[in-house]
Parts: sequence; structure tokens; C-alpha cells
Amino acid sequence: MALPLQERATDDGLVFRLAPDGGGRVAPTAPVEMVPRLAAGEQYRFHFDMGKCIGCRCCEVACNEQNNNPPEIRWRRVGEIEGGAYPWAERFYLSMGCNHCLAPSCLIGCPVDAYRKDPATGLVLHNAEVCIGCQYCTWNCPYGVPQYNPERGVVGKCDMCYRRLAEGRPPACVNACPQGAIQIEAVSVAAWKRQYSEGANAPGLPAADQTLSTTRITVPDLMAPEFKRADHDRVRPEAPHPPLVAMTLLTQLSAGSLAAVWLLQCFGAAMPLGRVAAVALLVAVVSLGASVFHLGRPIYAYRALRMWRRSRLSREVLLFSGFALAASLYSGALWWGTAGSLALGGVTALLGVAAVAASAFLYLVPARPAWNSPYTVTEFYLTALLLGSLFLAYAGIESRGLLLGGVSGAAAQLLNQASRFLWLAHSEEFELHASARLLSGELRTAFVLRLGLLLLGGVVLPLLGHASAGLLAALAGEALGRYLFFVSVVPKNMAASFFRLRGTA
Repeated sequence: MALPLQERATDDGLVFRLAPDGGGRVAPTAPVEMVPRLAAGEQYRFHFDMGKCIGCRCCEVACNEQNNNPPEIRWRRVGEIEGGAYPWAERFYLSMGCNHCLAPSCLIGCPVDAYRKDPATGLVLHNAEVCIGCQYCTWNCPYGVPQYNPERGVVGKCDMCYRRLAEGRPPACVNACPQGAIQIEAVSVAAWKRQYSEGANAPGLPAADQTLSTTRITVPDLMAPEFKRADHDRVRPEAPHPPLVAMTLLTQLSAGSLAAVWLLQCFGAAMPLGRVAAVALLVAVVSLGASVFHLGRPIYAYRALRMWRRSRLSREVLLFSGFALAASLYSGALWWGTAGSLALGGVTALLGVAAVAASAFLYLVPARPAWNSPYTVTEFYLTALLLGSLFLAYAGIESRGLLLGGVSGAAAQLLNQASRFLWLAHSEEFELHASARLLSGELRTAFVLRLGLLLLGGVVLPLLGHASAGLLAALAGEALGRYLFFVSVVPKNMAASFFRLRGTA
């Protein structure tokens, strides 16, 4: 039976009713004073007053208890902002959950459509049953809101205690704050789009223009511009993601090898190219199979194809699947001498180039500035050129073009890595400069070794005629480089505490 005009149902079966005055305002079923009513064109948002917060972290504890999260996962976090000079030094606190953005980057990038913008409340909701644990949303969000739970194999985030709101109760964090520093407000979406820069930005937070954060922050009047995040001088490496290291590296080797095989065939090379193509295909298949272990729920990996029209991750999976299919047909045609192998090789090479591009563009996310540059695309293609050329030379195919391709690829990769480091080191953006600090500090030995292996394996050994040793050294250098690619990135995020918290909330 259709609902009366005074009611609006959500996709979850929760009902939000019109106010009794008939003015078109929407309220939860059992409205209370701490939960505002919504008018047409409005949505819920948080309002946080930094001047009231005392840093007690009651909001963190209440959020974890409400959502049954382990201590190390915090859907609401308290950061610290400090500045001034003795004896007038000051410290303020920044409590932040999900900002329920108007252009949420977590939703846009999700390959399985696990996120949605609730039409009744404007909240950004996550469906854990659909999530495959790819963690791509954790890379896309500049506030670090979605958090991966390794025990469950899925991502989770603040939903403003959605069901409590439907019952007319405020979120747990609002209810627990002893100072009233966190409140729920109704905001006009159209008006906020015009004025978000005045109310959503605060020290210790990334700029709101990327996702149009709706959280309104009241900044104390005495907070000077030089105030900065308490963890400004403390950066640490990110997760290395071994399955992704292997997948990106070996798929690029395979794409480069098969493209080189096709080029040699175009020039009429009378060599056992079918055997080499088959081995390159096997490398691609193994690496793609290993990549699913990056997922929290590998059994649902097939869902990653769902949002190919919108998600870069879906397009990467689609293109590499097409590349593997084309490569299998091409290697079979070469092996049996079937007519049309040259055309199949062209399709395979084209799909390989497109798949490597999709893989590189996957990492061009504004929330991770060190990735979001042409250096990333250049690095991925040069890896394909270098390893593809050396792989064919290792297989016993002698060609001056292969030698030239491997040496030039290594030289260009050295130049690309040096240029990237100088760009990072001279940048005034905190995250970029912090990545350079990691590479020149904690990760310095690995970085220098990576460059040395690249020079040895890509230039010195091939010129001396040691193709096998050259491939092994270059492969080790590129693997180390891909490891550094993942661990040296410093993501945009909200301010953290001065002291690193170790699993307590």
C-alpha cells in the first residue's frame, strides 16, 4: 500500500515523516530536539565547535561501542591542532566522522557500487554486504574516513548512526559529548555549494573543494594562521600491498613482452615467438590471479566488473581480462602458425597498452598527491618497456632493438625517478614534501638500492651481454621500486594526535 503523502520511505524501509504544519519539512518518525527537521533540498550534516571540544575522546568511545568496532578502527577520530609560542601556546581538538560530502569520492570510485547517497537524508551510506574489500575508497577519501576491517574483510564508515536518526535519536557521538561540541544540523544543499569554503575548512583538514564536505566547523577566534596539525613532523610508511606489487609489476612485464613479440613479428623475425608469448601469457594470468588476494573477500572478485562505466578499478579489471583473452588467442595462433596471428597480435598489444594505462590512472587520486602526477603513468609504461625487452632477451631472442629498448627504458626510468624525487623534495605541499622525507630518511637505503639495481640490470649487464642476470637485477629493482611506490605515499588526511595512539579509544 502506498504511503500517505506525509511520509517518505527510504531504501532501507525507514520512514521519515512530514512535519504536522504541512510546510514540507521532513522529520524523523519520533522527532526530538537534538535531531533537526529537514526541508525540501536539505540534508543532515555535522557541526563541530572546536572552541568547545576538550579532547576527552568520549565521542570515539561512544562511536566504537555503538558500532561494535575494535579499538584500532575509529569511525570518529579526534585530532590535535597546536600553535603559538611559550607562554601563549595553544592546543585545540578536531573531532571528525564522515563529512557526508555532496560529491563523495568514496562513492565515485567504488567498483561494486557499495556506496549510495541516501535521497531522504543526504547521508553517504555504505553496504558491507556488497563490499569486496578492495580498499579503493580508502585511497580516494581525502579525510581517511572509510576504514578497512581485516577481520571482516570489508570497509566501514560513519553513517551518522542512520537508524538512530530514524528513531528520532541523535548519533552516539552527539549524545556522548559532555561539552555539546558535536551537533546535527539541516543544511540547504544549494546554499552550501555556494558557501562551503567559508564553513567546511579548518586547520588540520584537507581543503573541502575536492568532495564538498558538508561538515560545518566553528574555528575559535584566537586561532592564528600559523597553527598546524600536531603530527606535522611525524610521517610513517603506508601499507606495502604485496599482491598489488606483484600484479602491477608482472602484468606490465607481460604487456611489454607481448607488444615486443608483435613488433618483432611485424618486422618478419623468424624466431620461436609462440613459446615466448605463451610464457608471457602465463605470467599475466598468474599475476592477475594473485591480485585477488589483495581483496578482503576474494570470492566476490567478479563483482569488480560491475561499475566499469564509472570506476577506474572496474575498467582496469575489464581491460586486463580482455588482454588475457586476446593474449591466449594470440599465443595459440603463433604456436600453431594460424592465419591472422598478426592481427591478433595487434589487438593484444593495443589491449596491453590500454590496460597498463588503466592501471596507472587507477592511482591518479587527488587524495594521494605523490601518486597523482604524470610520473606515475611514465613509471608504469617504462617498467613495461624495460622488463618486456629484457624478458625476450632472456628467452634467447637476439635483437638489437630489444637491447636498445631495455637500455633506453632503464635510462628513462632513472631519469623519471630522479625527477620525481626532486619534484617531491621541492614541493611546498605537506604530503609531497613528506613523501620526499620518507625516501631520503627511513626508506633511503631501499631507494638507493632500487636505483642501483635499475642501473645494473637495465644498463650495465645488458651491454655486457648478460641478459639473464640483467633481467633478474632489473626485476628486483622494479619490484623494490613498486614497493616504495606504495609505502612512500603520504595520503591527505585529518590531523592526528601528538602521541601515536596504539589501539586504544
